Amino acid sequence: MFALIQNIKKTHFSPKAKVLLLVFGFLFLSFGYAQEQDTLAKQSVAKKFTLFENPVDSLYREDQFYFGIMFDLLSKKPKGMRQSGFSGGMQLGYIRDMPINKRRNLAFGAGLGWAINSYGQNLFISEDENNQSIFLVLDKTLVDYSQNRLVTHQLEIPLQFRWRTSTPESTNFWRIYSGLRLGYIYYFKSKFKQPGNEIFQTDVKEVNRFRYSLELSVGNSGFNFYFLYSLNPLFDNAYVKETNEPIEVYPIKIGFVIYIL
Repeated sequence: MFALIQNIKKTHFSPKAKVLLLVFGFLFLSFGYAQEQDTLAKQSVAKKFTLFENPVDSLYREDQFYFGIMFDLLSKKPKGMRQSGFSGGMQLGYIRDMPINKRRNLAFGAGLGWAINSYGQNLFISEDENNQSIFLVLDKTLVDYSQNRLVTHQLEIPLQFRWRTSTPESTNFWRIYSGLRLGYIYYFKSKFKQPGNEIFQTDVKEVNRFRYSLELSVGNSGFNFYFLYSLNPLFDNAYVKETNEPIEVYPIKIGFVIYIL
């Protein structure tokens, strides 16, 4: 840089031109220095990556993110009630994996998740002039409708006991995860649709918003079978209007779940 300044001073350029040359020279040298430092930094990172590539983590954790696709079923339906069309759901969330032994193949899991469930069926929900809920089991041969569906959105807290054949070096292993899943339905919608008429219900006091379910997932690597059975009914103190039969349907989920580190 000093030699460059001396050479510019010896030239016969005007003072303004000399200043411009000095500025451009300074910028050029600064850019070159920055490029050199960036190259050295990249080489240093690459060297570290090579030294520590594929390290063995003796304190590893497994399967902390999950995503599942389910078929939604309803058990213990009142007489005449049946499901129709596609009933399905989706769930996703995070579970903190907490190993409890030295081998780390036994663990507890606790987390937070979200789920949406949709049930196509023939239980019609409406209300009378006193804002009291009405539940009717529809007969498709007598009532013409194109859609009758229940939809729930809920927050969930999975609590699991986990067994697996994992090792620090392998991500391909067998697993059996079982436990309790707590939930809260923060959004409920009943949708009835027929030609020229649509009825929506979102404020149904008979909905059991707090959910308690047993769950089980079994599988290997990316594919895992999933089963969930609700311990409490979807409705409480709800009765079919024609027969006064209690509506104590219990949700069941059957599908598969994918776990990600």
